[in-house]
Amino acid sequence: MAADDTQSGHRPAPGFDFAASGRRVLEIETQALAAIGARIDGAFSRACGLIMAGHGRVVCTGMGKSGHVARKIAATLASTGTPAFFVHPGEAGHGDLGMITDADVVLALSYSGESDEILMLLPVLKRQGNPLIAMTGRHGSTLAREADVHLDVAVPAEACPLDLAPTSSTTASLALGDALAVALLEARGFTADDFARSHPAGALGRRLLLHIADVMHEGDEVPRVAVDASLGDVLLEMSRKRLGMTAVVDADQRLLGLFTDGDIRRTLADERTDIRATRIADIMTRAPITIGADALAAEAARLMETHKINALLVVDGERRVVGALNIHDLLRARVV
Repeated sequence: MAADDTQSGHRPAPGFDFAASGRRVLEIETQALAAIGARIDGAFSRACGLIMAGHGRVVCTGMGKSGHVARKIAATLASTGTPAFFVHPGEAGHGDLGMITDADVVLALSYSGESDEILMLLPVLKRQGNPLIAMTGRHGSTLAREADVHLDVAVPAEACPLDLAPTSSTTASLALGDALAVALLEARGFTADDFARSHPAGALGRRLLLHIADVMHEGDEVPRVAVDASLGDVLLEMSRKRLGMTAVVDADQRLLGLFTDGDIRRTLADERTDIRATRIADIMTRAPITIGADALAAEAARLMETHKINALLVVDGERRVVGALNIHDLLRARVV
């Protein structure tokens, strides 16, 4: 038996146009989103107001596909400044209701508005005094009537040609959840720094939270030589520290100059160079690009890219060398 017979019991009709089918789905779902957009009104604003006025979290719940959407809405809310979590309504009736406090706002999703598992929770939520926001496709449903605020997610048609699989309706619910999260984000003045604090393991979190002090080499790991060092001394120090450069400092560790691998190649290309006799003060780069330890690591990446360099010295307010880093340190930290 062919693989497609095993999986579905049917073969596609000869010449079936998969691309046309996919485009039809997107067209239907685009129409559904347009219909939802036209209904964002006072009810949407009241829902946002309920959440903003709450002193607890937003508890999202739903069964089946609505439950999957509710779980995603909870995750989006939580990551954008509105504390939220998902509770499975079936499990709620067997103890998980204890997770919901009287300070929480409940956001319940059910396209029919008649999901038994959710309706069973309503008396308890009402007695506890939880504000209830319902997201349904039926204005006259039980859940819509019992809610403090009803958000209408009715769609003209499901994208499923059998009008059975939740498709347009789940897309509309998901999009309306995004609209809630973003509206609340903007109202709270939530910033990129706030977002990074809830996403420390992500690329944005690393770019916004990781500082130079977190990735730089310091102490004896920093290559440095005195201003009267010979070129031979410099090569030895750079070989030991393996950062592709060395700082040239005075007796108080203040930065006087920089010497890099590229400088070595350019210097040795001159046949007149005497490694023992040449002094670093004569060939170093004076006033090199530097950075502070409290700067973001992302700023180091920007400086390196802008100035076409692979390493930076880290200095304090008095130009004393306190650290060093190169592009490999930023790569290991996944800043670039």
